[in-house]
Amino acid sequence: MPNSQISLRQGLTAVLKRDVLGAFRQRGDMLNPVVFFLMVVTMMPLGISPESKSLAFLAPGLLWVIALLATLLSLDSLFRSDYEDGSLEQLVLSPQPLYFMVLAKVCSHWLTTGLPLTIVAPVLGILLALPAEGYIPLWLSLLLGTVTLSLVGAIGAALTVSLRKGGLLLSLIIMPLYVPVLIFGASCVRLAVDGFSIGGPLAILGAFCAAAIVLAPLAIAGALKMSVEA
Repeated sequence: MPNSQISLRQGLTAVLKRDVLGAFRQRGDMLNPVVFFLMVVTMMPLGISPESKSLAFLAPGLLWVIALLATLLSLDSLFRSDYEDGSLEQLVLSPQPLYFMVLAKVCSHWLTTGLPLTIVAPVLGILLALPAEGYIPLWLSLLLGTVTLSLVGAIGAALTVSLRKGGLLLSLIIMPLYVPVLIFGASCVRLAVDGFSIGGPLAILGAFCAAAIVLAPLAIAGALKMSVEA
C-alpha cells in the first residue's frame, strides 16, 4: 500500500478517534441532544393530548421534528473547540486532503449524536403511541436522515465557527436546508402507518444522504478555509 494511502488512513483514524474520545470525556455535551429528545417527547402528551389516537396521528411528524432540533442543538460545538484551541487551523494547513478530514469529523458527530437519536427514537415512539408498523420505517428514515442532517448542518457550523454567537445565524442558515429531509422522513413513517409502501420517500432520503456525503464536505472545507483566514 502506498505511503500516502497509509498516512491518509492514519489521519482519518486519528481525527475520528480524537473526536469520539473527546465526546465521551464531555458526556454532558454528548447526552444533551438525547436528553432534549427524551424531555420533549415526554412532555408532548401533556401539552397536546393523552389520547392515543391523537398522539398516534402526530407521532411521525413530532418524532422527526424533535430529532431535527436535537441535532441542531449539538452543531454549534462541532468545530468550535478546534477553532478556539488552534487545532482547526492546523487541520486546514495539514498536507492531508481537507475533504476527508472534514468527513471524519462529521462522522464522529453522527456517531455521538445522530446514531444515539436513531437508536432511542423507536423506544420513545411508545410514549407517543406510534403504531407498530411505524417503528422500522422510523428507524430506517432516521438512520439515513440523521447522516444528512449532520453533513448539511456542518456546513452552517463551518460558516459560523468564527462568530462568537453564531447559534442563531446557524439555525437561520440550516433550517431551510433541513425542510426536505424533514418532509420525506416524516412522510416515510406516515405512509407505513397508513399501510402504503415506503420505497419512494426512503429512496429519496437515500439520494439526499448520498449527495450530502459527496458534496457537503466540499462546502464544509471551503467554509472552514474562509473562517480560518478571516
